[in-house]
Amino acid sequence: MKKTTLRALSIFAAFAAAGLPGSASAQGYPSRTVTVVVPIAAGGAVDTTARIFAEQLQAKLGQPFVVENRTGAGATIGTSYVAKAQPDGYTLLLMESSAPLAKWIYKTPPFDLLKDFTPIARVVSNPLVLFAHPSFPAKDMKELVAHAKANPGKISAGVSGMSHQLTSGMLNAAAGIEITAVPYRGTAPAVNDILSGTIPLLWSTPVGLLQFVEQGKLKALAVSTPKRVALLPDLPTLSETVAPNVSMEAWLGITGPAGLPDDVSAKLGAAIREIVAMPQVQQRVASTGQNLEYLSAAQFRERLGADQERLGAAIRAAGIQPQ
Repeated sequence: MKKTTLRALSIFAAFAAAGLPGSASAQGYPSRTVTVVVPIAAGGAVDTTARIFAEQLQAKLGQPFVVENRTGAGATIGTSYVAKAQPDGYTLLLMESSAPLAKWIYKTPPFDLLKDFTPIARVVSNPLVLFAHPSFPAKDMKELVAHAKANPGKISAGVSGMSHQLTSGMLNAAAGIEITAVPYRGTAPAVNDILSGTIPLLWSTPVGLLQFVEQGKLKALAVSTPKRVALLPDLPTLSETVAPNVSMEAWLGITGPAGLPDDVSAKLGAAIREIVAMPQVQQRVASTGQNLEYLSAAQFRERLGADQERLGAAIRAAGIQPQ
């Protein structure tokens, strides 16, 4: 009996050492470098948030958390990469709010939002703002719509994610205009182009751009959220100006591949919740114009499902066809 018991314990230990999911799998986690994949180019809001959280996770958990930008295809390249990664906690994703759109805008979606990921925590929510170059003739949304109707298909707006592109498409449908969306791999190159006058309009979170508004190098025309935001109290919403019922909110959350052990997910989630509560993190995030908003794994998963269905309805209403 004793030999049998010892043999059983040895077999159990071998399985645990192999890294199979189990109650003890988080005890030694992390034991090496963790990669946080960002599906958007460096320099913008998504990348900034990833680096803030990677720095704090490294301090709390004692191993390097390294940000890796894998960009392209409307943020689906990096997102798909994590969906196919080993669910061992060493490859994470800073998911952004365009992910729920993939099911509706691709004939062959590159991932299944609700089956291919383990939600860990949602951390940030943001409005989208429509910025314009100072030379753009419209000073508000009513003038923009009038100008766009007089120049169909001749006006372009930079977008750096599928949610930005959908917002542009919903505005077109609601206002009866035709503004061409120009995709960028990230916010930073799009900002460079609007500042230089290469593009007249840009959909973006306000991170890092309000300084240009204050300097007269950009002007803000509207915010995408259902209500006005505290950061920009005088900026009207799309719905109160030219596009009733059109709204969009950008958000960021940390996920892993499907099958991530529950205790590893819980360990990361607990650390992230502590980070969100840190005054220095709150100050750093606030200084970028973003809003910290912690949602637990369960809350995040529920919101992902709700967002996917809500955005699907919006896409169908806007007449956007999968490609």
